[in-house]
Amino acid sequence: AIDWSIALAHAVGCEKIIGVISPDSPDLEAHVIKALGAGNIAIQSPALGTGHAVKCAKSAFDDFEGDIVVLYGDSPLIPTEAIEDLFAKLKQGTALAVLGFETAAPGLYGRLVTTEAGHLVEIVEAREASAEQLKINLCNSGVMVGDAQTIFTLLEEVTNENAKGEYYFTDIVGLARDKSLVCGVVTCAEDVLIGCDTRQDLARAEAVFQTHARQNLLNNGVSLIAPETVYLSYDTQIEADVTIEPMVVFGPGVHIKTGAHIRAFSHIEGALIGEDCVIGPYARLRPGTELGQAVKIGNFVETKNTQLADRAKANHLAYLGDGTVGAGSNIGAGTIFCNYDGFFKHRTEIGKGVFIGSNSALVAPVKIADGAMIGSGTVLTQNVPENALALTRTPQLNKSGWAAKFRSLMHARKAAQKTPKEPS
Repeated sequence: AIDWSIALAHAVGCEKIIGVISPDSPDLEAHVIKALGAGNIAIQSPALGTGHAVKCAKSAFDDFEGDIVVLYGDSPLIPTEAIEDLFAKLKQGTALAVLGFETAAPGLYGRLVTTEAGHLVEIVEAREASAEQLKINLCNSGVMVGDAQTIFTLLEEVTNENAKGEYYFTDIVGLARDKSLVCGVVTCAEDVLIGCDTRQDLARAEAVFQTHARQNLLNNGVSLIAPETVYLSYDTQIEADVTIEPMVVFGPGVHIKTGAHIRAFSHIEGALIGEDCVIGPYARLRPGTELGQAVKIGNFVETKNTQLADRAKANHLAYLGDGTVGAGSNIGAGTIFCNYDGFFKHRTEIGKGVFIGSNSALVAPVKIADGAMIGSGTVLTQNVPENALALTRTPQLNKSGWAAKFRSLMHARKAAQKTPKEPS
């Protein structure tokens, strides 16, 4: 989930991103360092509340002049528009702006107390709220924006005199109001503010994301035959007039151009699919796959790091790894690119208008020039010139009566195994 928050910060144009982490989570620390760099993390030890967490990042902003946003690593679904609206609120003269949401079941969420004009007066934690304040349905997401200097100056005045004995980040709103600073609220839908503290929460967030992503595709002209069965990644790009059949899974890095048809039970990751391509059913496209216009990848075909030019076809039971296939070439059923020698990967290069017969093994590195034909059952280990026919099969030998003799012998042997032994 933290990757989504980092991606959100990048998406809204943050020039400095600081991750505040606990030393008790070494795996998380390593992950955040990898994402942000070792110089862009702050350690919170011990954990004394959200206000203390933000304060731990203060030194990273000593030379920073501008606005900051405080995000949470367990909230993956916050839309960029919500953060942009918060920053826009600052431009209207607001010192601090908080992201809130309306809910029918506020429970333990902090309440946003506002004036009739909509200005934020204070944020009250549920444990600290009065009976009247607990009736408020406008709740705090925790996300806040403000000028860096304002936020860190106010944090110096925050105390831990509360039910939990922690330094609440939310207390800076009341302190700002005491100084006659204007605070505001921006709201968004409750379902995009799910906090992912458990695996159940993460599953709920995934379901919300999938529902929103599918709806966006439908609204943008993509046909989903059974939307609830299609699984999308955070960066899936599908253009208008694409048809997606049931039970299709998209991993990261997929872009599908207009007119393509993705048939059922296909798995696609890291692939660029051109206009009017037909994929599947039961196709697997792995990272590095690039398909030109009107390419056909059929059932039980797997591609990896392979580029197929316009109108190329691999319709059945093939593995195409680390190669190129020229325009209009046809890859027969059962063909494999033998790309790995146990130590290194090698490439197979197929030209334009090439015909590869069924059940062929192309042992890379190998090049097949334009217009060549490869006979069925060929194990190809050498380059093939333009318009040549390549064959490696041995001449066929028919032994008359051999099959009948073999069957007779085997039947006799089997019968002998079933004959009971004479008693001794």
